[in-house]
Amino acid sequence: MGERLIELRNIAKSYGRVFAVGGVNFHVDRGEVVGLIGDNGAGKSTLIKILAGAIRPTSGEILVRGKVEANWNAARSRDAGIETVFQDRALAVQQTIVRNIFMGREIAGWLGLLDQARERHEAERLMREIGFTSEIFTPDSIVGQLSGGERQGVALARAIYNKADLIVMDEPTTALSLTETEKVFRFVRTVRAGGRSVLFIGHNIHHVHDIAERFVVMDRGTVALQATKAEVGSAERLIGFMEKLAHPKGIDSLESAQ
Repeated sequence: MGERLIELRNIAKSYGRVFAVGGVNFHVDRGEVVGLIGDNGAGKSTLIKILAGAIRPTSGEILVRGKVEANWNAARSRDAGIETVFQDRALAVQQTIVRNIFMGREIAGWLGLLDQARERHEAERLMREIGFTSEIFTPDSIVGQLSGGERQGVALARAIYNKADLIVMDEPTTALSLTETEKVFRFVRTVRAGGRSVLFIGHNIHHVHDIAERFVVMDRGTVALQATKAEVGSAERLIGFMEKLAHPKGIDSLESAQ
């Protein structure tokens, strides 16, 4: 087991008497890709917002590298090395790759002026690191001219520049073709090979099964299953578990999903 980057213990978030998540326990270790899956209303979005520091949990503990964090917020989340790539990727599509990577965290010289040469050099390095191999793309390429999978690569490059140890990817393959999905997978594998971790959220179970090595299944605000790929086996078995989980009686193990 690698270094434990983030751990949630008994995390709950309620709005009045309604619990969006209740008693969630899960963790992400360094250098792993964890798939977070669940039906609509399972609590995934709330959990993402808690990790990003956008909302505070009602109760429970958040541990970063084994230490309990108090007063969790967006600034502490970033300081902990957590970056979230939301479904819309939050990219300025009419701007260049280099401008998107450094947006809000520009490199300035001693007079406070933009050091465009350093930014361009750093952008080229990040693009090579993330896996942009085509000479067609340069730091000056307009993001709006990139494909969906390539835009995910730009968002990942920005997260790496922000010194992310854990990158949360929200539905990164939605509406992408098979070719573009494979580009995203290639980017994710490159990130993992660099010692970073990815929390991969998706509705397409086959996509999540292909890229993740461990799975966390949420159901109605709680964690219904945590299992490795070896324990899960096939994507069809995971789908079967989730289909039976949706039944009012529910199930309590992978074996009962067979």
